[in-house]
Amino acid sequence: MDDELTFDDSGLDRWTDEVRFEVTRERLAEYAAATNDPIEAHRRGDVAPPVFAIVPVFEALLTPAVDVMPVELIPRIVHGEQDFHFHRPIFPGDRLVSRGKMVGYQGLEKGTRAAILLECRTEAGELVNQQYVTAFVRGYTVGKSVGTLSPGHKFDEGLRMQPPAATVAQHIDTDQTFRYAAASGDPMPIHLDEDVAKSAGLPGIIAHGLCTMAFASWALLTAVDGADVTRLKRLAARFSTPVLPGDDLETRIWTVLRDNGTTRYAFETTRGEDFVITDGLAEITE
Repeated sequence: MDDELTFDDSGLDRWTDEVRFEVTRERLAEYAAATNDPIEAHRRGDVAPPVFAIVPVFEALLTPAVDVMPVELIPRIVHGEQDFHFHRPIFPGDRLVSRGKMVGYQGLEKGTRAAILLECRTEAGELVNQQYVTAFVRGYTVGKSVGTLSPGHKFDEGLRMQPPAATVAQHIDTDQTFRYAAASGDPMPIHLDEDVAKSAGLPGIIAHGLCTMAFASWALLTAVDGADVTRLKRLAARFSTPVLPGDDLETRIWTVLRDNGTTRYAFETTRGEDFVITDGLAEITE
């Protein structure tokens, strides 16, 4: 059956219809609370936590995959990586316009990875952020590479020769997935229904990958940047292992490079010996 499935390359580099989103202070505060974010400006809804940027573009996320991939493969897609490029923060009162397109894909031994570019602007046309989403199609190898993939953000293993600059302990609450689903607008049943999650081969309900990334983001901002989201210019990560409600996590952060007013940090999040977020990269301006 898989041999009969083909990708439609005419769907590459084709923008979706625009999706509009009005930002409210209440929605920002709800997202911060749903991710246990301790930063007061986020909790008050004065400015968006960085990973909130996925919320206005969420409706534009799946369409590019459907434009290129056979619909039969959609249930096999998992969110492999996320890479935010921030041009400015999101504030209450913003009226945002988002769109997306698939820019390329690559066949691998155990599946196919595909890169989706999302773009978020104000109604006046000001660029707010760009996002690269790497989707992975499990068990289907397309057999070729077309277009471009997401920018790299590989962790330098040599960093393990030195202790991290900061370590932040974190805890996933038992109701975390339900709070995050409501705040983010992501109601996928593997995060809410135990039976559905187990039928998908999971041990039970799992946390949203972007919720775990949000935890890592506030660990970074509180540990190394004085909790100032306005200076965060890039945040990228790879989702490695599912996180479960009740898990205790630890985010470790290394300083990589200071250059021309920008500092690059590498980070990873673990659950005991398991890596749940790998290849983490943040760029913060002075």
